[in-house]
Amino acid sequence: MKPIALFPGSFDPITRGHESIVVRAIPLFEKIIIAIGHNSEKQGLFPVEKRMEWIRLVFKDHPSVEVIEYQGLTVDLCRKLGVRFILRGLRTSADFEFERSIGQMNKKMHPDIETVFMLTVPEHTAITSSIVRDIIRNGGDASQFVPDQVKF
Repeated sequence: MKPIALFPGSFDPITRGHESIVVRAIPLFEKIIIAIGHNSEKQGLFPVEKRMEWIRLVFKDHPSVEVIEYQGLTVDLCRKLGVRFILRGLRTSADFEFERSIGQMNKKMHPDIETVFMLTVPEHTAITSSIVRDIIRNGGDASQFVPDQVKF
């Protein structure tokens, strides 16, 4: 039996980069749980319910992908769900440094949980939810940066 992975983030909104990471990870895991976390340092543009709806639409043909929302530490959620792998996408070296620090702290708190990094495909490297939100806030067309199922 393959392991289960948790893919945490704000997904505000889900981007083509997020979609690519999940689709490429599907063969590696029995199930991928996309977990929308509440980040106290970020003000969301879209309600969590809308983000969950978009994610369900994007992965409707992938029964091994589910979406939940959560609060608190990601490693605590992993322990609660019995998940041993945290999936993270890396776009740049800055992402790596940031994610490495979090992964190492998670490992220190819960040694049984591993962080798995996947590299973003080159054409998605520049796409971030923050930039997509800025485009939307300023009346631009962000459709090329999000999955087709995401309609604003």
